[in-house]
Amino acid sequence: MRPVNLIPPELRRGDHAPLRTGPLVYIVLGALALVLVGVTMLVLTNNTISDRKTEVTQLHHEDAAAKAKAERLAAYTQFQAMSEQRLVTVQSLANSRFDWERVMRELALILPKNVWLTDLSAAAIQGEGGEAGGGGGLTGSVHGPSLELSGCTTSQDAVAGFVTALKDIDGVTRVGLESSVTGEASGGAGTEGGGSGCESRDSSTQFELVVAFDAAPVPIASEAAAEPTTAAPEAGAEGESEGSEGG
Repeated sequence: MRPVNLIPPELRRGDHAPLRTGPLVYIVLGALALVLVGVTMLVLTNNTISDRKTEVTQLHHEDAAAKAKAERLAAYTQFQAMSEQRLVTVQSLANSRFDWERVMRELALILPKNVWLTDLSAAAIQGEGGEAGGGGGLTGSVHGPSLELSGCTTSQDAVAGFVTALKDIDGVTRVGLESSVTGEASGGAGTEGGGSGCESRDSSTQFELVVAFDAAPVPIASEAAAEPTTAAPEAGAEGESEGSEGG
């Protein structure tokens, strides 16, 4: 015969006892799981915030150290900037100086024997210097140092040769002929109209030239005022005293 369990089902124990569960248990388990997840996320978030705060604190320390170092080196930076500025100023002053001594020396070397200068004006910038060129022609277009020469010679060919010789001076970019008159048009050498220092010379042609140094650096304004010079030399091979009287 098969055994029969006469104990009511609600009083039975063991594997054969029915499970007395309901939805409440699942709700509690779900709530516990949510709480666990929330606590885990809270802990992770707090740890992240703590790490970020530590990193921010470290960055603040590094920034303070960098600022302190920059303040200690500020004097060296200022000194370097001042040194570079002074170097630029010195270079600018050096580049703005025009070597008139060299130009005068080369002019004396290339001056032909049959050419006599009665007036010479030097200008460092446009608008300065003498009136040898009359202020027109090439004179008005020169933007750098220039020489204005007046004198006399024996012929127009000699004037052309002198213009060619002037181009051999280092730095000369242009040579302009302002005027060149021969014979009676110039007043005649030794006449009243020729009172330009050429009276005692065997000369029949008077000229006015402008020599331009356009490629030379233009001096700064403070030095340019002191740069122009005006003289009236007799630059020929002989008779300096006569040339100075004619200027």
